[in-house]
Amino acid sequence: MAFKVLVVDDSSFYRRRVKDILNEDRSLEVVGEARNGREAIDMIKSLRPDVVTMDVEMPVMDGISAVRRIMDECPVPVIMFSSLTHQGAKATLDALDAGAVDFLPKRFEEIAKDRSDAATILRTKVRLLARRTPLSIQRRPLTSPGGITARTAVPVPSAPSRALPSNAPKTAFVRSSSLLAGRTEAVEPQIVTQVRRSGKRYRCLAIGASTGGPVALQKVLSVLPEGFPYPVFLVQHMPGTFTKAFAERLNQHCQIRVKEAEHGDVVQNGWAYLAPGGKQMTVDKLSGQPRIVITESDAADIGYKPSVDTTFNSLSNVYGGDTLAVILTGMGADGREGCRTLKGLGAKIWAQDQASSVVYGMPQAVTVDKLAEVNISIDDIGSCIITEM
Repeated sequence: MAFKVLVVDDSSFYRRRVKDILNEDRSLEVVGEARNGREAIDMIKSLRPDVVTMDVEMPVMDGISAVRRIMDECPVPVIMFSSLTHQGAKATLDALDAGAVDFLPKRFEEIAKDRSDAATILRTKVRLLARRTPLSIQRRPLTSPGGITARTAVPVPSAPSRALPSNAPKTAFVRSSSLLAGRTEAVEPQIVTQVRRSGKRYRCLAIGASTGGPVALQKVLSVLPEGFPYPVFLVQHMPGTFTKAFAERLNQHCQIRVKEAEHGDVVQNGWAYLAPGGKQMTVDKLSGQPRIVITESDAADIGYKPSVDTTFNSLSNVYGGDTLAVILTGMGADGREGCRTLKGLGAKIWAQDQASSVVYGMPQAVTVDKLAEVNISIDDIGSCIITEM
């Protein structure tokens, strides 16, 4: 049976274009088209789609207002279409704060150079997000040998049992884990709610994320205190026009200082450096003190700009095993090889758990390969970082 999709846009031409692309996939079926947010809400209630594509700017009710209403009244995964401008970035981030789970550029040539590749990316995102399951977590405190309090995640067909933070979607949409990381082995992750400080020495914190990452990163970083004693390196798959606006937003919401990384930045404790979209961020110590290096890498073997693997591998040369690396929600397996390198030097690797991930791809990749020591809910990662570091 095909997954049902609702397409929302005030342009009939754009609705038809998206519909034609999605209907080329036999596992997807566009069951309705809405011209504005108000129509979308009514159609969601009657058609019960598995996923919604939504424009930001529309008459009667805009996309951001619509997403807020949808998450309150009839939760369903929403993918936003937005312009790749600074203003478009702010609007898209507002939509993600409201509960949208992902976004794509509205101009298809900005998704991929080849039109057919862009269409494939759209269909893939819709298909993955359609296969979601709202989960709530029943916690069963257990004591493990490492001084870690563990829990087991049990799917329950009901609303979340605890309130989510104000800056997170009201409903967590979780895609089943099969094939997201290119592996099928059954691995039972150790899921924890808190950790006991290991006493390990650290010199930096590194975090990688993709789909669902903007909200997840804000949740984690907002917990870290002013004067956090280490530098933080952030890699979020995001277009270049979005990362500056995202860094500014994080800086406003966090006690630590956050900035879009610039070439030549001298790394300082208590600062978080966000890799600029469309480029690669590495760290070197050639001048005696760690500095940020930003490059326009077009290497064919690097699938992401920015790439978690690229940044993490560079950190291994500067900080070695004195690193805590955290992999958050996202499609694919970016970060796995960087974590492998870091772990080989003695670094600790943590991953977000499946229940709180929008897509359990990147966290699953490091879990399946037994690189991640534990899986942790997004609600608990920040406090665990403070305890450990």
